[in-house]
Amino acid sequence: MIRREFITLLGGAAVAWPVAARAQQIMPAMGFLGSTSPDADVDRLRGFRQGLKESGFVEGENLMIVYRWAENQPDRLPELATELARRQVTLIAATGGALSAFAAKAATATFPILFAVAQDPVKLGLVASLSRPSGNLTGVNFFAAELTAKRLELLRELVPGLARVAVLVNPANATTTETTLRDVEATARALGLQIQVLNASTSREIDAAFATLIRDRLDALYLSGDTFFTSRRVHLATLTVRHGIPAAFPLRDFAEAGALMSYGASLTDAYRQIGIYAGRILKGAKPADLPVVQSSKFELVINHQTARMLGLTVPASVLARADEVIE
Repeated sequence: MIRREFITLLGGAAVAWPVAARAQQIMPAMGFLGSTSPDADVDRLRGFRQGLKESGFVEGENLMIVYRWAENQPDRLPELATELARRQVTLIAATGGALSAFAAKAATATFPILFAVAQDPVKLGLVASLSRPSGNLTGVNFFAAELTAKRLELLRELVPGLARVAVLVNPANATTTETTLRDVEATARALGLQIQVLNASTSREIDAAFATLIRDRLDALYLSGDTFFTSRRVHLATLTVRHGIPAAFPLRDFAEAGALMSYGASLTDAYRQIGIYAGRILKGAKPADLPVVQSSKFELVINHQTARMLGLTVPASVLARADEVIE
């Protein structure tokens, strides 16, 4: 009897030992620095987690992710980045644009950093080159500014007689604003369009910009890519529909919220690439050996319902090129 009980106990212990050993294993932890909020980044987070999964990592199973969200308050980013660095995370995914990337870069020169930026990261000074980033940073360039000409061309196709375009920028984001205005002015000259620059860094200033747009009888609106504007996408889309303003936006979020059209890189796919790179770094790769990924998946989304409300007939050629038509 004693011997049988001993064997039973031993067998039970043999089963328990691997479980206990697994429980004692410490999962790697990475940091995620977001400039907006988890609610605003649902689709992008889905893409990020998909990229991690493709690399063999699943949050909660073999990876811990420490999230820090700035909630559309860019001045909080340096503090949050420093907090992640102090947590001794394996790497930091600094998402939401150049401000997040620079905050993470200032916080640590040792931990790997992955960025997702709209501008050329070489010109920004984040990396030495696209093919050989050097240092502790690499990531994804999703080409918001470089698509300026295409957006304006599409807007001209959609709006007969287009002549005067309002360009809304966020002066608080100086780097993006400078790049946007340079590209818009060059493209507008080539297309024979006049532009009028409007500034907004708060919701109240957005309302004031629209009041100016309406007062000056401008034909359409072109929006600069900016995380603040993305966080106010419903507000912006609603104003364009309410006042009958055709508008071109950089992300599908705006067309889904009711605006006329959007053309830009798929941020869900860009974040998937960040997830893939995070997995490679967790397996031992160095940022310096991972070339900056340049987005290759772009989306044209037409809100056909909004077009009809604005009294616009979307050309068949544009509908044929659209990746999605919202009815």
